[in-house]
Amino acid sequence: MNDYLKTKGRIFDIQRYSIHDGDGIRTIVFLKGCVLKCRWCCNPESQRYEIETMLVQGEPKVIGRDVTVEEVMETVEKDRTYYRKTGGGLTLSGGESLCQPEFAAALLKAACEVGINTALESMGCAPYEVIEGLLPYLDQYLLDIKHMNPKKHKEYTGRSNELMLENAMKIAQSAGPELSIRIPVVPGFNDTVQEIRDIAEYTKKLGNVRRIHLLPYHRLGQDKYEGLGREYLMKDVEPPSNEKMELLLQAAGQASQMECQIGG
Repeated sequence: MNDYLKTKGRIFDIQRYSIHDGDGIRTIVFLKGCVLKCRWCCNPESQRYEIETMLVQGEPKVIGRDVTVEEVMETVEKDRTYYRKTGGGLTLSGGESLCQPEFAAALLKAACEVGINTALESMGCAPYEVIEGLLPYLDQYLLDIKHMNPKKHKEYTGRSNELMLENAMKIAQSAGPELSIRIPVVPGFNDTVQEIRDIAEYTKKLGNVRRIHLLPYHRLGQDKYEGLGREYLMKDVEPPSNEKMELLLQAAGQASQMECQIGG
């Protein structure tokens, strides 16, 4: 028995048959804990590492459980056929998976050992040495860049962006996993043509980026805040229109000179 299969971590969900967060049909493992507190976060139950209770349709639900890599892989391996046919695999999400680096690395290594494609959805908000430890086991890195302005980034997420931007450059230069940049498009935060162009221009400087994804803001997680006894600060913000997203898509494509898409 490989010892790393006994590595323990804390998750709050496993989602099978996903067609987002990486190529093909994927199994997404959501790790608990995050260093940011984005106002628009649709998974507020992911932010705290502690196990919590959240009201779901009026009934209390325990959010968070401790599992081993071996236990998670039992679920992941059930859908090998779908991965093989679609180019899919395992994606780690959160929260921020880098908050549990030992567990994340062990999960990715376990998938690699059995020939399953791997992806990481991440803000890159950790010392680069942490990220570097995961790169050998990663096929795809789905990296968020939310804004180029440090002050505005901190206002809306709780953290400045310098470390994340530095890590984006280092990941791109690592010749490691395939890199995609994801931009959550949030009205009032980063939904102007200039703000999207700024991110796209930085992405162009990174090099070695497969594509840019523009992810339109939505309010699907709003009820979770109430269930956690927290205020949802974006309740008066309307999702961007299709016309607005198309305008921003065009701006991103022109500024980056690379493949861009809405969603994914």
